[in-house]
Amino acid sequence: MELAQAQEIIIEMAAAGVSGISFTAGEPFIYFQDLLELVALCSRLKMYTRIVTNSYWAKSPEQALEHVLSLKQFGLCQLRLSYSRWHQQHVSRENVLNAARACKVAGISYFVSFVTDFSNEDDSYEQFLRDNILMFFPEPVIYAGRAESFGRDAIFTDYQDNRCAMNPYLTPDLTMYACCDAGSHFKTTDFFKLGSLKNESIKQLFEKSESCQLFNAIRSLGITTIASFAGFKARDIVTYRKCELCRQLFDSPEMLKKLKIAAEGELQQWTR
Repeated sequence: MELAQAQEIIIEMAAAGVSGISFTAGEPFIYFQDLLELVALCSRLKMYTRIVTNSYWAKSPEQALEHVLSLKQFGLCQLRLSYSRWHQQHVSRENVLNAARACKVAGISYFVSFVTDFSNEDDSYEQFLRDNILMFFPEPVIYAGRAESFGRDAIFTDYQDNRCAMNPYLTPDLTMYACCDAGSHFKTTDFFKLGSLKNESIKQLFEKSESCQLFNAIRSLGITTIASFAGFKARDIVTYRKCELCRQLFDSPEMLKKLKIAAEGELQQWTR
């Protein structure tokens, strides 16, 4: 996507009422100068900005601070630093430390997104964050895309609502999905695909997301309630990770057809 096109999209998003943008997918810092221009535009439009990065650019404290100070000058609100035993196969964990410390010096909000499968293999990675007093939040690995091939252990969770805010996700080819997590990986039904900016406006795509009764049920009821309504046994529901349960519900044509009909009436009554 060219810089001018990205700028036009951001202006259109602001006009549609979008109040915040997260730059992610791949590695945004590869296009650092363009990124600065986009952050500056968002700042002028009073839009909150976050960048998700693997910190490859923070090879030294000096390099990290130089980048972060530039981002602050152009109006960045927050850095989200990706970190995991998979990320750190390619980027030193010292880079993440350099980036976090640079944020502290520059006065920019940050947090470390600690992606984990909650196995003991991750203990040393978590301890590194604690030893260096970094702000971090554990994030369950989403088994989609490249992570779909990862081995995974059986789980047994609490019976949680699993409501999802469903922040829209715009890909470089201008396709928009209603969900920013695994929504673009539902290949059988493409349930979360809203359309393309090549054919429709930002406002039209947002209206699709907001007017879909089943999307609204995911936001308000949560996918656990929807799964129970759909006939999943409670003892089975607690063996699914959130995005995996979502896939069971919405990447099956037969189940999706049933739920779309129910979302217009019967499902809305499935409340306490």
